[in-house]
Amino acid sequence: MSRRLAIAALVALTALFAERAGVRAQARSGPIDATVADDKGKPIEDAVVSLTSLGAAAPAPPPASAIMDQHDREFVPYVLPVYVGTRVNFPNRDNIRHHVYSFSFPKKFELPLYIGTPAAPVVFDKPGVVALGCNIHDWMLAYIYVLTTPHFAKTAADGKVRLDWVAPGPYEARVWHPRLRGDTEKTGKPLTLAAGEPSSVSFVISLKTEWRIPRRTIDPYKDR
Repeated sequence: MSRRLAIAALVALTALFAERAGVRAQARSGPIDATVADDKGKPIEDAVVSLTSLGAAAPAPPPASAIMDQHDREFVPYVLPVYVGTRVNFPNRDNIRHHVYSFSFPKKFELPLYIGTPAAPVVFDKPGVVALGCNIHDWMLAYIYVLTTPHFAKTAADGKVRLDWVAPGPYEARVWHPRLRGDTEKTGKPLTLAAGEPSSVSFVISLKTEWRIPRRTIDPYKDR
């Protein structure tokens, strides 16, 4: 191939990549702002807002990792949303041992008494709600919410969250919270996203009464 033909081919290939990149850049909606409040208008923290495509299925993201920390004898965060197949590490940053477990159907497992980080993460390969506990400290409680859509985010203390990088098209927006009264499926709202256009969705949900066990006063000589 002559040098001139090689340069022409390179220019054409560069243009093709640039065109495809431009199409990908254009094929995104604007930001989606979501708010979640209770039936008295109080903002709800730790609610997971998700978007499920009603058209072509969203491409699966690459394998991901996440962390469910243990610090000051508490799980951190209280709610951890992950995409199905995510590997979750459970580091124990306290100077006492924890025994992490779950009896939830989507993922039953135990991490016997340990300090530090277990060698192998736990893979959450089925969708659903996984409640976590500690056999030693019965007030420790947290949730891992495993989703089959890559489009999700968790609300802050003001009940607000923003989702970005979502392709245009029809979706169903849902919300989940550990104390949600009723089924997540019943919170569904249709939402059509247009390229480059911002959108918003709001939820008003009813929560069950908080029943978490109060944290006990720690006796450093008796605690394990």
